[in-house]
Amino acid sequence: MKPFSFVAEFQRSRLILTLLALLVIALGLASRRSFSPFPAMLGNYPGDALWAWVVLLCVAWLRPAMARRRLVAWSLAIAFAIEFLQLYQAPWMQALRANKLAYLVLGNGFDPLDLAAYVLGIALGAAVDLVWQRLMPVRPRRG
Repeated sequence: MKPFSFVAEFQRSRLILTLLALLVIALGLASRRSFSPFPAMLGNYPGDALWAWVVLLCVAWLRPAMARRRLVAWSLAIAFAIEFLQLYQAPWMQALRANKLAYLVLGNGFDPLDLAAYVLGIALGAAVDLVWQRLMPVRPRRG
């Protein structure tokens, strides 16, 4: 067994990521219903930002030790790719989007302003991640 190195590694908790994702999903779904904690003038964009935050949480869940910059880059790439996928309107894709869960994940209809909402949502998620990292004790990395 190798001794601990002096390099510290931030390891996100999958349990906390899961709980936070469920909370953000609930808030996002509420933003699309009659109960919304956001001003009506913002339209669907708060929900879009929260959706992007969930993308970040999912990427972090898959790779809990990923550096924040990479986490943000991958999350933006995935969110943007899904938004641009909305330009593809093949019948089979429309049939898939008819499923409520697929619709919530894939959306329907490209809107370039959604990209700005995704940037804001992922920035918010990265800020929360930074605060979380500063509050959590750091474990030395083995190796």
